[in-house]
Amino acid sequence: MEDAHDCAIVGGGIGGLTAAVYLARFRRTIALLDGANSRARWIPRSRNHPAFPGGVGGDELLSRLRDQLADHGVRPVVDRVEAIAREPHGVFLLRRASGAETRARTLVLATGVSDIEPPIADAFEAVKAGLVRHCPICDAYEMIDKRLAVLGRGDHCVGEALFLRGYTPDIVALTNGAALACGEGGRARLEAAGIRLVEVPIAAVLREADETGVVVRLADGAEIRVDALYSAMGMRPHSGLAADLGVALAEDGRIPADPHQRTGIDGVWAVGDVVTGLNQLGVAMAQGEIAATDVHNRLRREEW
Repeated sequence: MEDAHDCAIVGGGIGGLTAAVYLARFRRTIALLDGANSRARWIPRSRNHPAFPGGVGGDELLSRLRDQLADHGVRPVVDRVEAIAREPHGVFLLRRASGAETRARTLVLATGVSDIEPPIADAFEAVKAGLVRHCPICDAYEMIDKRLAVLGRGDHCVGEALFLRGYTPDIVALTNGAALACGEGGRARLEAAGIRLVEVPIAAVLREADETGVVVRLADGAEIRVDALYSAMGMRPHSGLAADLGVALAEDGRIPADPHQRTGIDGVWAVGDVVTGLNQLGVAMAQGEIAATDVHNRLRREEW
């Protein structure tokens, strides 16, 4: 195993970078393989992240972590991992899109998720402008007394609309032509909260010319103008590599992990949004710290 790194980290988002910083400080040899698609890039400004009173942008936080890692002599390798196999002697072999290969004694999966975006052109720019949002836990406070729409079809849509109701009375729930999947109970809860339910198909979602809001144009010709549109359409976990390794996934496709961030496969840890639980920057950081410390302790035990 002389050519194997102590640990390979797949994913250069908040959780993966934090794990890399800790492992570098533990003086471990690591390879951080970054597909350059971190969900954090979409965050215009997080105002609930601890220690940043004025908020911090996702790009800025990623840049700070990369700089911190570089101070310890490690830089991410921008290359997508396409397959992982375990060799007979237990080392993980990671095959990358470039054709290069990486070997490591342990593995941290920080592969993240992708949000399912509403039908709007330039979704990335709309999210960066704060017109399309995904996380009321992160930013509902900034939406006090704003006009909001929540787009979804089931319990998640109802739950998100009711969560936001604590911040503003002006909310409309949109299903894009589908019947609300959670039945009359959900309808009754929306009605009791004064949240309008619209089940008409959406013809287009447009950004206002002055970038101050969103226009939802319905198939019947009606238009709904809001300050922001929350997508409650779910997400796609990037858990394929974990599944290929034999990790049993949760019902939502994410990776279950124990309190040490260990998965069900020996030598494999998982951190960040791809792990079941609360999707928050601080949580991803904590998971990266926990996993890295456990990896280091595991390697110490083996070495001693």
